[in-house]
Amino acid sequence: MHVRQRGNDGQDCFRTERDRLVYLVILRELCVKTRCALHAYCLMTNHVHLLLTPREERACATLMRDLGQRYVQYFNRRHKRTGTLWEGRFRSCLVESREYVLGCYRYIEMNPVEAGMVDVPSAYRWSSHLGNTGGTDNKLLTPHVEYAALAEEPAARPAAYLRMFEGRQDPELVKTIRAATFGGYPLIGDELKSRLSASGCRIEPRKAGRPSKDPAENLDQRSLELGL
Repeated sequence: MHVRQRGNDGQDCFRTERDRLVYLVILRELCVKTRCALHAYCLMTNHVHLLLTPREERACATLMRDLGQRYVQYFNRRHKRTGTLWEGRFRSCLVESREYVLGCYRYIEMNPVEAGMVDVPSAYRWSSHLGNTGGTDNKLLTPHVEYAALAEEPAARPAAYLRMFEGRQDPELVKTIRAATFGGYPLIGDELKSRLSASGCRIEPRKAGRPSKDPAENLDQRSLELGL
């Protein structure tokens, strides 16, 4: 699942590095609890991207609900504010084929570059890029099967993954990923598309419609625990 959640009315979801670390600490806890594998992520200023594989049908929705609630409680307490933080329900789409899975990996980690925040994805600390390219031992990440298929030897996979970022992104693929995520329809290969279509499933665009303690305590230790 490619998941995108945006701040209400485009407002900032993260004001400090502490905020981002808290979000990742809670995310890690909930990935374990809900048995969701996290493959890629990027924490922008006013929105978040995640690439997840849930083991159960409702696991992703449960994770995002609990993550949103717990983080908002922290954020409001920390910044002395009240009210909502997120813009309604998160947006998401099913991602199945090799092209779309690896395309989502790159799209997510290229967000800071496309936004003009950094020149290269490796310069942005708050994404999965350094972890997926071997720059850090990021404890949040689980390799997707398509990531593992990039090279037979595990040690060669980070370099093979890094080569995916050579050249510019395919604008049509980016457009497709954005549209599917916003519209909630699947990004799948022809074989699965035929099977789902025959079963009557929607495969085309459609209209959208409390922590026990402060998880940011001891920032240096938390960063080491997450491999950041």
